[in-house]
Amino acid sequence: MTERFSGVIQMVFESFTLAPAGLAGLALGAFFFGGLYWTVRRGLVSTRPAQWFLASLAVRLGVTLAGFYLVAGDQWPRLLACLVGFLIARGAITWLTRGTRPADAAPAKEARHAPEP
Repeated sequence: MTERFSGVIQMVFESFTLAPAGLAGLALGAFFFGGLYWTVRRGLVSTRPAQWFLASLAVRLGVTLAGFYLVAGDQWPRLLACLVGFLIARGAITWLTRGTRPADAAPAKEARHAPEP
């Protein structure tokens, strides 16, 4: 009976240590994918989109990898919890931004016919 009780206590304790890692993953995911959304909006109307995309990738990737490293420490369950939070943030950002288009972006031109050879 006491072994069962100590197992429950250990599970509750582990959930309290994994919850902050999951929340950190949510924050990292929101930063990464929110930054990607912002970069795409800015890069589409920029005269130098390559600079926007490369600089954004470097910053987003550096911050995210450093965050994963700090959150995980030497424990793979915290890394896994952080990754799950990161993926949940990806789904949330994708859902929140679906069907939106920058207001200052020009509408796409449609081809009325196939190009001539």
